[in-house]
Amino acid sequence: MDEKTIDRAAMGRLAGALSFICGADNPTTKALKAASESGNEQDIKKARKMFLALKPSDRRAALTMLGD
Repeated sequence: MDEKTIDRAAMGRLAGALSFICGADNPTTKALKAASESGNEQDIKKARKMFLALKPSDRRAALTMLGD
């Protein structure tokens, strides 16, 4: 996952997928949603870091949902 390829819309879709997988109250889901809404560079970096810290199975599931 490259920092430059993640845009606000993608973060919003990723937040939706994670909401289904991990729940809407999951801190990573909330961070991705906040980054999508604000577009703030710090929010994006924080959300990206949190996403990469998820279990690999959760990351793969979310990215697979985006591909479908």
